[in-house]
Amino acid sequence: MQLNKSKRFNYWTRAAMIGALYATITVIFAPISYGMVQVRISEMLLVLPYFMPAAIPGLFVGTLIANMFGGLGILDIVFGSLATLLSAYLVSKIGNKYLVPLPPVIINAIVVGLVLHYVLGLPLYLTAMWVGIGQVIACYGLGLPLLLLLERHRHIFE
Repeated sequence: MQLNKSKRFNYWTRAAMIGALYATITVIFAPISYGMVQVRISEMLLVLPYFMPAAIPGLFVGTLIANMFGGLGILDIVFGSLATLLSAYLVSKIGNKYLVPLPPVIINAIVVGLVLHYVLGLPLYLTAMWVGIGQVIACYGLGLPLLLLLERHRHIFE
């Protein structure tokens, strides 16, 4: 699909805004955004690919930037960001709005759980469980209500 210059500009502007918003929210709430027990409030934005594809690269870059401030090193920067990229892509393919928050919950519990297990040396079942619980809070507790609100105002994405 070939986009004209105006549509490309709009796409990348939205992606940049979402990335900046994700990184900013993560860093502002740093005490609860990083570590084994984390509720990354910015993860609620992972519902946005349900509405617009520009959210996919935006969330990826936002996570990449945010993870540079997390202190867990290159493994978290690379694999945490790739987990977000995969989650965002899968969210864009889901038709059932109540399942939209599920990919980020599952993928981050596994991927970030593995990263924390390796970096912190803690048992995998604990790291995966704590990340998963934080993801449920962020993605279902905050993200799903955001999705339902945005769905009522779907016209803003057109």
